[in-house]
Amino acid sequence: MTDPLFYAVAIPAVIGLGLSKGGFTGLGAVATPLVALYLPPLEAAALLLPILMCQDLIAVYFYRRDWDAWNLKVLLPGALIGIVFGGLMASHVSDDAVRIIAGGIGLAFVAHAWLSRANVKLHNATALGGFIWGSISGFTSFVIQGGGPAFQAHTLPQRMPKLTFVGTSTLFFCAVNAMKVPPYFMLNQFSWANFSTSLVLLPLAVVANFAGFWLVSRTPTILFYRIAYALLLVISLGLLWQGLT
Repeated sequence: MTDPLFYAVAIPAVIGLGLSKGGFTGLGAVATPLVALYLPPLEAAALLLPILMCQDLIAVYFYRRDWDAWNLKVLLPGALIGIVFGGLMASHVSDDAVRIIAGGIGLAFVAHAWLSRANVKLHNATALGGFIWGSISGFTSFVIQGGGPAFQAHTLPQRMPKLTFVGTSTLFFCAVNAMKVPPYFMLNQFSWANFSTSLVLLPLAVVANFAGFWLVSRTPTILFYRIAYALLLVISLGLLWQGLT
């Protein structure tokens, strides 16, 4: 693509993806809505998927020692169900409806966390809850690459160590993105034009990826979680605004 308007939305989107994969989980949720200002949302998600998968490989290597096995075991089966449901419903569910669902989940979670002073470690995560949040995350990730709010709704209250939280997120979304490839192919969302555009944007994505690693490693844990909640609030409001307007 050569339209400057496309790159005006794609460049900030790719930077957001890189910072998100570097550790500021959730920031990447703004990427597809930004690109969707120019392209249909599902096509925008498919265009960004090769970039995401390259970033996943880098991030998985970087955080390969920091992840929580139990959370992945309860989240990933649900994510698979959500992705299958998203593939089946892609042509029937409004993209704006999905934005409203994802934004509403994130906003409700932030409100609950702040109103209940959820700044201490909680121990109420369950396997059923993880499965449900995983399925919602898989569905919203499939449609608009917006799986962050549902994932964070399950993981943030656990108050895991900073790097464990980031590593768990990295491995979870690496698996989720890989699972999305077959249904995207079946829905004819990949094209050579979009793939070549992804290659053009990839170097910027990698640079932003390493910038995220650097920022996370130098951010105190308490500040990191405050930033995570603040980002989730902003992203959720943005998704709601896009969906409603």
